[in-house]
Amino acid sequence: MLKRLSIFAIYLFIATFASITFAKPQAEYYETRVYSFKTLEQKKVVEDYFKDAAIPAFNRLGINSVGVFNEADQKDGIKLYVLIPYKSLDQFSKISSKLASDAVYQQAAKPYLDANFATPAYERYESSLSVAFKDWTKLKVPTTSAPKSERVYEYRLYESHSETKGLSKIHMFNEGGEINIFVRLGFNPVFYAQTIIGGKQPNLVYMTTFDNRASRDEHWKAFGADSEWNRIKVLPEYDHAMTKAEIHFLTPTDFSQI
Repeated sequence: MLKRLSIFAIYLFIATFASITFAKPQAEYYETRVYSFKTLEQKKVVEDYFKDAAIPAFNRLGINSVGVFNEADQKDGIKLYVLIPYKSLDQFSKISSKLASDAVYQQAAKPYLDANFATPAYERYESSLSVAFKDWTKLKVPTTSAPKSERVYEYRLYESHSETKGLSKIHMFNEGGEINIFVRLGFNPVFYAQTIIGGKQPNLVYMTTFDNRASRDEHWKAFGADSEWNRIKVLPEYDHAMTKAEIHFLTPTDFSQI
């Protein structure tokens, strides 16, 4: 009996150790905000807010690698893109109350928070929440020595015509190996995620990084010619998995942490 208990204890220890050691990393959540402005003066208020108030407060709360980007083309007016990574839904749900009780943040954020009705800090901002793919659970700050002014961050949103096909496109990135192609070809990915709250559903979003626009074009040319991509893109299970691609070219602000 004692021998059996000893064997069971050893088995339990091994099983517990294995579950801790090989547990899958928890997927992050990403809030993406897109601010719209009528004037550059408005944009300056929001930029100063993130630089002097929001990002320092986020960092104090353990929320790092906050990205703030300008839209290169400005085809739809003056925009500012903000990417905020959260370790969990719990962290996301508590952020407003945490900021409300942060006296340093409240003081630094006054021009933004207390903007006058006649001179608002922005016209509107849209917000969405996404969860990281299982094969890319953590945001990765890109490794590049290119000056921020030259870098191109490509933010893509892929829409599908149904939830089933939306999941099929996500499967294509994970099990299908599309993420592996991006990595192998040096796309310098930042994140891949499924949108769970936001417009244009169902959709997924992801971001890749390039030293400049010419490098971006060269990488996509190589992607289109890649034998593995040409193999998986015609597999029947991925037929019509994506119906529309929305592409935004972004440049990081001087204070962006991505």
